[in-house]
Amino acid sequence: MKRPRVLVAGIGNIFLGDDGFGIEVVKELEQVGLPSWVQIADYGIDGTHLAHELLGGYDTTILIDATPRGDAPGTLCLIEAEAGDLEPLSAAVDAHGMRPDAVFRLLRMLGGDAGRVIVVGCEPASVAHRIGLSPPVEAAVDRAVTVVTDLAWGATPQPSPELLVLPHASG
Repeated sequence: MKRPRVLVAGIGNIFLGDDGFGIEVVKELEQVGLPSWVQIADYGIDGTHLAHELLGGYDTTILIDATPRGDAPGTLCLIEAEAGDLEPLSAAVDAHGMRPDAVFRLLRMLGGDAGRVIVVGCEPASVAHRIGLSPPVEAAVDRAVTVVTDLAWGATPQPSPELLVLPHASG
């Protein structure tokens, strides 16, 4: 049986406090020992690098990022979207200069496809100029590692007070 190819992309800016959430989750995921069909990478704020990586073809793309939505700091959310549906999410996902809609627009222009796109987001407490996560966002890192690990293995994480599973972005 062919296993799906999964790209787990940590995005964010470590110099903007909680915006470094995706990067910290990727650091922890590197210690988990995910299967060989899962590629984990820190893309920081380099959207062009991410778009070019996606040209390799993936069945599932998991983006990990700070997503300010107005929830309590440290709240995780799971948003499934088609790459073309990310424009409405860009304001929520873009605290650092990488606009997911622009990344996927470039990918489409280059003839690529990101497959199934899932955003694992965390409500930041602060994206002020500083290094390090706030306590509630730091506490969410291990929960995010579990969510991403489940997704990589094909499981669907269950909603809870700490994990909001949001409707499809276009719906």
